[in-house]
Amino acid sequence: MGDDALLVVRCQLGEREAFRELVAVWHSPLWRYVRGMVGSAHLADDLAQEVWVTVVRGLPRLRQPERFAPWLFTIARRAVTDHLRQTYKAAETAMEEATAAAADDELGGVLTTVQIEAGLTALPPLEREVLILFHLEDLPLASCAEVLGVPAGTVKSRLHRARRMLRDHLAEKGYQA
Repeated sequence: MGDDALLVVRCQLGEREAFRELVAVWHSPLWRYVRGMVGSAHLADDLAQEVWVTVVRGLPRLRQPERFAPWLFTIARRAVTDHLRQTYKAAETAMEEATAAAADDELGGVLTTVQIEAGLTALPPLEREVLILFHLEDLPLASCAEVLGVPAGTVKSRLHRARRMLRDHLAEKGYQA
């Protein structure tokens, strides 16, 4: 049984310190994923908090403690999807104008985290999500497939398409791969 699975079992047995440890291990990866999907640190804070509330409620019913990571990211994905759905609905009814400005900061061809994040935000949600889960969160292909609810082959094709789109976008901005 891995470290995460042991922490989950300890949480299920009511050990408060175990939950603190679980949050300490998983909050940053969770927050990075949510931040990458919604593009706002403030919003990521709120959604990550929502995810942890759902985790607290659902943890006693988690039958496979070793599956904690895919389970956590599935909950996060649902929270992000719900938020985006509400946002699009609100934007549609209000017919508001969306404005986004990204300042290009040339740093001699070296891609900074900010530039990569800007590249990610330019991608459609499906492609952005698969890159974040696979490359930034280091989830294995099978876990990505589980979180996304699609076959592993679909994850591979999305990854391929996402990498190409990111490369094209960054090249458009003048960055060398």
